[in-house]
Amino acid sequence: MSFAHEHTRTRSLPELHGHGLRLRAWDPESRADAEVWLRSFTDPEFQRWNTPVRPVVDRAGAREALRRRARHDADGTGASFRVADAGSGAVLGHVGLVGIHPVLRHARVGYWVLPEARGRGVATRALLLAARWAFTGLGLHRLELDHAVGHEASCRVAERCGFRHEGTMRGAVFEAGRHDAFRDAHLHARLATDPEPVLTDPARP
Repeated sequence: MSFAHEHTRTRSLPELHGHGLRLRAWDPESRADAEVWLRSFTDPEFQRWNTPVRPVVDRAGAREALRRRARHDADGTGASFRVADAGSGAVLGHVGLVGIHPVLRHARVGYWVLPEARGRGVATRALLLAARWAFTGLGLHRLELDHAVGHEASCRVAERCGFRHEGTMRGAVFEAGRHDAFRDAHLHARLATDPEPVLTDPARP
């Protein structure tokens, strides 16, 4: 497992390697990256559990979403990684941090996996890798993770990665496909002082 840092005039993300994965920053100007982002946001299973503030419905919208992510990467308030298979290079999904607070040293983390890559432990492996970097590379103290109540697969990923269930947040996220109604969410969190989980079965989701 390694964190290969790149240096530019603005803050750039490192490339992370480990658990059979390669994580790197998304490229907003890449047609392939924009198409992957669009495909994920229009996937019915993604839409079942996630309702973005700005829906992504075409490649132009996907590219603009990636540009916003890149701006947050550059100013240090976010970190969005494209998750790929270390061997084949095939894109598998996404893991990222948002709301990075350098003084309170906390952030929120999220992830998604493309339909064809599900059931292979991609989210678990990517989250473990990103969390280790957040704690050791960024020096964060607390990472929070939330998901809509009922999203059992995401709940299992959180628990396998050492994110303890801390409670239920009432009306914390949008209902599926709606911006005028809300649903409850589970809150999970992991501290830098918590023991790092050992990955024993990468094939599990």
